[in-house]
Amino acid sequence: MSILEHDTKQWLRKTGFSLSDEACWKAALTHGSLGEKDNYERLEFLGDRVLGLAVAEQLYKRNLAPEGKLSQRLNALVSRETCAKVARRVGVPPHVRMGAQARADGGSDSDNILGDVMEALLGASFLENGYEETASLIGALWHEIFESDAGQSKHPKSALQEWAAANRRKPPEYTLVSRSGPDHAAKFTVVAKVAHVGEAEATASSKQEAETAAAKTFMEKFA
Repeated sequence: MSILEHDTKQWLRKTGFSLSDEACWKAALTHGSLGEKDNYERLEFLGDRVLGLAVAEQLYKRNLAPEGKLSQRLNALVSRETCAKVARRVGVPPHVRMGAQARADGGSDSDNILGDVMEALLGASFLENGYEETASLIGALWHEIFESDAGQSKHPKSALQEWAAANRRKPPEYTLVSRSGPDHAAKFTVVAKVAHVGEAEATASSKQEAETAAAKTFMEKFA
């Protein structure tokens, strides 16, 4: 019996992944909730670094922006949210292998899981086909996002920090007020507060994303 289902193999090839070591690709699509020894965690670690280098290289070649602007764009283009967006666009969710309870809890649509799986697939591609082919694939999969304004504007937390300083206010404070749900589908609620001005609350699938969303909401509400 094939290690990978026929439709998954077809989907991988259609998406642009060159497939030979099926065990490697199976691991890239396997969530820890299945309890299998080989899951996506180690490949995600590798793919994260490959993605960062490939995107940094593309940004360097595409424009003459200063280091600060390049870093701002890089952070947006390799974020968990962006990786999850690419994963959804290319059809990753139905091919993720996970336990029934994790799927029932919404794991197949979790930004955290989809982002990790997308990076794991890139890690598998690097092991199978090397950096150049994987970087080329990243260029194709991320093409729409490269052409978008993602990361062009100032990060919400930086904008709020500068707004507070410009208005002679104390620096913003971020407080985690709740964490709910299982680890694979956790939700974090954060309050962003500037003393003597007000506060704003937001919920996201990671503490960092919740802080960013709370800062954005604060700016929309008070700035």
